[in-house]
Amino acid sequence: MKIKDITNYLEELAPLKYAEDFDNVGLLVGSHQTTVTNVLVTLDTLEETIDEAISKNCNLIISFHPIIFGGLKKLNGNSYVERVVLKAIKNDVAIYATHTALDNSASGVSAKIGEVLGLQNLKILIPKKGIIKKLTTYVPESNALKLKKSLFDAGAGTIGNYTECSFLNEGISTFKGNEKANPVIGKSGTLTHQKEQQITVTFESRHEETVLKALKENHPYEEVAFEVVTTENYHQNIGMGMIGELPNEMEETEFLHFIKSTMQTDCVRHSKLLDKKIKKVAVLGGSGSFAISNAIKAGADAYVSADFKYHEFFKAEKSILIADIGHYESEQFTKKLLVDYLTKKFSNFAIVLSQKSTNPIYYI
Repeated sequence: MKIKDITNYLEELAPLKYAEDFDNVGLLVGSHQTTVTNVLVTLDTLEETIDEAISKNCNLIISFHPIIFGGLKKLNGNSYVERVVLKAIKNDVAIYATHTALDNSASGVSAKIGEVLGLQNLKILIPKKGIIKKLTTYVPESNALKLKKSLFDAGAGTIGNYTECSFLNEGISTFKGNEKANPVIGKSGTLTHQKEQQITVTFESRHEETVLKALKENHPYEEVAFEVVTTENYHQNIGMGMIGELPNEMEETEFLHFIKSTMQTDCVRHSKLLDKKIKKVAVLGGSGSFAISNAIKAGADAYVSADFKYHEFFKAEKSILIADIGHYESEQFTKKLLVDYLTKKFSNFAIVLSQKSTNPIYYI
């Protein structure tokens, strides 16, 4: 089993195309062609994480956070990042990170929080924009059915709960090949009129390579006329955060004690109590202050996330209860999510849950 086999499967859950532009995801250290011994799953990759991987005969670390975030200009061991990378390379340990690719997955970090809290009717809080692409191409009528099927098989034409979605339009195309052309229809140097069908399909950006490959392999023409555009549509099943409902409404103080216990945190910082029942809850793993307005707009009674600054608690605007449970605490169950996912597929080597806490914050 190669590292590529593991990462290909992992990217079915969290495609790298889902990641935010600022992020650094994928295989950060090592080669995709390396044979895997065992896999260690962790939230962060520190020096002690490398030591744990070595002790457990794991030559691949699946980490939520990327150890290399900005560009590295030197490797002298002067920072913890440089020391981790050097130790990993020296000991032939590969490092792969999922981060915001998993954050934006409908079965990712925030969905896991929702599951732990027992939320029902979960849906994406902030659907992702710019991830739906549209392909338009033109093909002779006799080849249209075959081409459409190949595009569907490659991942195009899925909209929500519907598959094989397309739009067809009939028309007449014209073309004239030069002396180097070898047209399937007509002759070089002669203007040809051909009855064709215009096919339009949408697809997720992660499928672009396979969709275009299917187009070119199954289109009869020597030169294929097509265009791909990125739409402004939001993808309702991809994005940051989740929102759902508690099975039974709670008093605010009861809810705060509930999340403190359930999310295993020593401290919950929260906005002013509003003397209202908590039923609809928005959650977002990690630093989530940017989504306060989204939670309010979605009608959430409470918003559970982390890393809120002083002035950001004022953004509750007396309409929502903001609860800061801590960055590590909000993402701690992600390790289990990844282990469970990988274990379903791979049984010929160990998928090891890291026993090291990488939380850099302590409470007194």
